[in-house]
Amino acid sequence: MKVLAPLYLTGMTTYLNGYFSSTLTKSYSMQGKIFSLLLAISMLFAPTLVSSQDDDYGAREEADHYFQKEGYYAAVDLYKKAYGQEKSADEKAALIYMVAESYRMLGDQVQAEVWYQRAIKARHDDVLAYYHLGKALQAQGRLEEAREEFNAFKEKGGSVSMADEAINSLDMASEMNENLSKYVVDPEVMLNTEFYDFSPVIANESGNKLLFSSSRLGSTGIEEFKKTGESYEDIFSTERDAKGKWSEPQRLPYAINTDNHEGGVELTSDFVRMYFTKCMKAENAGCKIYESTWASDKWSDAKEVKLASAEQKENTFGHPTLSADDKMMVFASDIPGGKGGKDLWYSLYNDASNSWGSPVNMASVNTSGDELFPHLRNNGSLYFSSNGREGMGGLDIFSADKTGDNEWGNVKNMGAPMNSISDDFGIVFEGDFERGYFTSNRSGGKGKDDIYIFNLPEVLFAFEGFVYDKDGQFPIEGAYVRVFGSDGSSFESLTDGNGAFTFSENGEDRFVKPDVNYSIEVGKEEYLVAKDNISTVGIQESTTFVKEFLIQSTKVDEISFPEVQYDLGKYTLRPESKDSLNFLYQTLVDNPTIIIELAAHTDSRGSNEANLTLSDNRAKSCVDYLISKGIAPQRMKAKGYGETKLRISDAKINALPSAEREAAHQKNRRTVFRVLGWDYVPN
Repeated sequence: MKVLAPLYLTGMTTYLNGYFSSTLTKSYSMQGKIFSLLLAISMLFAPTLVSSQDDDYGAREEADHYFQKEGYYAAVDLYKKAYGQEKSADEKAALIYMVAESYRMLGDQVQAEVWYQRAIKARHDDVLAYYHLGKALQAQGRLEEAREEFNAFKEKGGSVSMADEAINSLDMASEMNENLSKYVVDPEVMLNTEFYDFSPVIANESGNKLLFSSSRLGSTGIEEFKKTGESYEDIFSTERDAKGKWSEPQRLPYAINTDNHEGGVELTSDFVRMYFTKCMKAENAGCKIYESTWASDKWSDAKEVKLASAEQKENTFGHPTLSADDKMMVFASDIPGGKGGKDLWYSLYNDASNSWGSPVNMASVNTSGDELFPHLRNNGSLYFSSNGREGMGGLDIFSADKTGDNEWGNVKNMGAPMNSISDDFGIVFEGDFERGYFTSNRSGGKGKDDIYIFNLPEVLFAFEGFVYDKDGQFPIEGAYVRVFGSDGSSFESLTDGNGAFTFSENGEDRFVKPDVNYSIEVGKEEYLVAKDNISTVGIQESTTFVKEFLIQSTKVDEISFPEVQYDLGKYTLRPESKDSLNFLYQTLVDNPTIIIELAAHTDSRGSNEANLTLSDNRAKSCVDYLISKGIAPQRMKAKGYGETKLRISDAKINALPSAEREAAHQKNRRTVFRVLGWDYVPN
């Protein structure tokens, strides 16, 4: 993971770990949290690492000194030097283990793996070697190998709960990688270096300026940070041009950056006041939040923000974020009264006293682990990183809904690809857009911590299709396509020479929008209307709806509809015939100005006179049913044609095989309609 220099300064890792002035023995037997967070926390707690200049100190003692003070970079070489001087096999094994521990704290999982394996081979007696080896393998994506080491850790007497929790994180990582969210994540390659680059914040309204923290060359301080072997972190600024290229990052002036650690920036909504984390090199000085104001084209000298009482002065504070109205500050701290580790707290601004109020613990989101890098969106939602909740490994980014005044709940893991098996933190959204930046030390980057850009591609909908003549199957030009949305919207278009239409972009907007039901009407003069529906409700992926409409010309003598059936020689409607007539009913409703002739026909069997009477009665029974459904009688004329308009002549029927003749007679027994006019005026 990152070495959070000051609060995850190196990732501001230092921040939070800062005063893990835990004993060396404690680091040997870390049964609790995994020091992977240390670096993120470390910056929030970065004590001065003074070399033990006593000539009587051996390499081992000096290495232990640096390790205890989180000077892992310096400790590596000293433990290796001590190994070369040691004769005892057991002590050599212990030194190998401490080299592995130092690499782990530096976030170098490849070297950590190598040295933990060597420690196990040398028969080092701390079973945590298996656990940490598993974590190193997990961080490299070798999940099944990691599972073997976690099981070995459990079998050899290690904490069952730690092992099971680690195995659960493997299962969760596999599941999330198989069910990726729709966020798209890419490294911001123009800003990343081989050093620590992390925690960007948007620094102007147009979103083309960033402030971020980095340990790259050119920082203010000239000393080497013993924890990482790199420079102390500073805050840098960069701007993106119209072509999307970021300018060479420039370090902010000495009013902000000093020879201490600076990082974790937040800006007020008008971008004229800056809050950031400063972690002092002086031992036990901890990390504090500072503020500076932009005036006369420069930042004022930074001043400490008073968030704690005198008795809490040695506690650490960092990672500030502000509410949309700048009246609430959320930050990470180890103030007494939390749930454990680093908790998130908030403070409200008092206009009367021009000061921040007493910190309040955000108990609903905090755990016994560490909660860091909070970010408040404009809608009040809270985002933060934690190692105290079930995740994919390392720090994961979580979201929490605003559930009331100064209350948050419904904490959710953001899943992959936002999270990875490595550390993911420092998320910031660009205004109300579903895009922004975060930091990760996942594989594939340029350095330790890298800046990543993310966005949630907008779910876009379009509607297109063709309109054809139902009988001739040719495209119809100039047909209208009208669309009506359940949100009250409406839009229409005419088909082109290919019978085509499309609704996609509507200026800077879209015609078809999410979570709307749409009804569609298609028609043209001397054609019957066709209708259909589409719905975007519940659809989570971009979709283009494609429809083909076949519309019926009214310049024909007969328009068929589903068969109306009668018992032999009778004109009483059978139940299934009413279902067929409902089609015609809907046609009359959809075309409220048409007047029709409803015609019934018989086959040639039976007398001519009887067939005329029967067909006339059948046509009337259809009209009567439609009148009962509410269709005005003036819109319908019943007409029986008997056997006078056969579709298939008797001669042709008699020429057919006997098995096919009855089907031919059935085609003659039909009920159809035709349009007599379009001038009915509905009441």
